[in-house]
Amino acid sequence: MTEAIVVPLKRFDRAKKRLRRDAGLDVATIAEDLARGVLLCSQPRPVIVVSEDPDVSRFAVSHGAEVWSSSASNLNDAVQGAYEGLRERFDRLIIVHGDLRYPEGLGRFTLAPGITFFADHHGMGTNVLVIPTGLDFHFAYGTHSLRHHVDEAQRLNTIYRVVTTSPWRFDVDEPSDLRDA
Repeated sequence: MTEAIVVPLKRFDRAKKRLRRDAGLDVATIAEDLARGVLLCSQPRPVIVVSEDPDVSRFAVSHGAEVWSSSASNLNDAVQGAYEGLRERFDRLIIVHGDLRYPEGLGRFTLAPGITFFADHHGMGTNVLVIPTGLDFHFAYGTHSLRHHVDEAQRLNTIYRVVTTSPWRFDVDEPSDLRDA
């Protein structure tokens, strides 16, 4: 069975809107550092960065990732396009947010049957999603994405599990996420 890690990334100078509320933070550097950690910890699995930006594409390639170019205007459309486009090459995709504080182990963990949702520390978001390709799955990142994704797995009558205790539950969205690190 073949799998790949898919990491959607925005331009670093536009990423992390909520972090930008704190004018003292160099948000572009923080976003780039977090993404670098995710890419490096995702190896030795194949890593594919989904982005519309040439600078992010160069960054991805310089860290050993392949690039899936996307002109999608939002995260859900970008991930959906990659999911549908990569199903001929891979049996499973591991969708990973590029802002995980502790990405260690992404490249080596054992995959369970069906779909696995790794929840954020609030129990509402989906920081990592392991999914077989070829399903009629519709991604729903945003507010309460975990609930929406579980509903989607139930709609498809697919085996799934939710993991709430992984180190990947800690992402960086708010300034307090940096202070709590």
